[in-house]
Amino acid sequence: MSARDDLAELVRRAESGTPGPADPRWATLTVDAARARRAAVLMLFGVLDDVPAESGKPLAPADLDVLLLERAHTLGSHPGQVAFPGGSIDRGETPVAAALREAEEETGLDSGGVEVLGTLQELGLAHSNFLVTPVLGWWQSPSPVRVVDYAESAQVFRVPVRDLLDPDNRVMATVHRAGRTFDSPAFTVNGVVVWGFTGIVLSGLFDQLGWSVPWDRNRLHPMGV
Repeated sequence: MSARDDLAELVRRAESGTPGPADPRWATLTVDAARARRAAVLMLFGVLDDVPAESGKPLAPADLDVLLLERAHTLGSHPGQVAFPGGSIDRGETPVAAALREAEEETGLDSGGVEVLGTLQELGLAHSNFLVTPVLGWWQSPSPVRVVDYAESAQVFRVPVRDLLDPDNRVMATVHRAGRTFDSPAFTVNGVVVWGFTGIVLSGLFDQLGWSVPWDRNRLHPMGV
């Protein structure tokens, strides 16, 4: 099957309640649903732009990428972290509508070129008390993307999936807070580290898709936060 077919099949399995194996850290992404705020993110895959993958390993189609952004370093919440486009769901809005609206506002993409494949299970972002719906999309007709507001984002970029899957680019990010150590699967790409919620979600997604390849989980990358 093609990458798009794999993604569509994952949505079908999620909607039927039979997703594939994922990183066990997905199970830790929980919040009190009765008290949490709702949000949605757009996980947008498509045909790679004119920036080629750095990895030459045949781990994924050479022309497959995913859209990410780096949050502004001046933000009060999750400053400098890499994330999917997304944000709060407004009253009366569906997760799909919210994810597309936020992606337009943050990256300037034309949502008319996005084929929405469906949604995955809700995941909790405990630090900010959000219950997040991942919206899986395929970029049928890619449009230019950019930073729309530098007060919100430092950069918007499309990263080759082959680079994300390359074991040389995979680490366990660690952070020390309040006397405790937290870790998460992470990816070192595009001069940034994709970790935390986004790292866990990407890692779990690749596992469920059957795209993951073995990597060294003992390779630690301390985060200076």
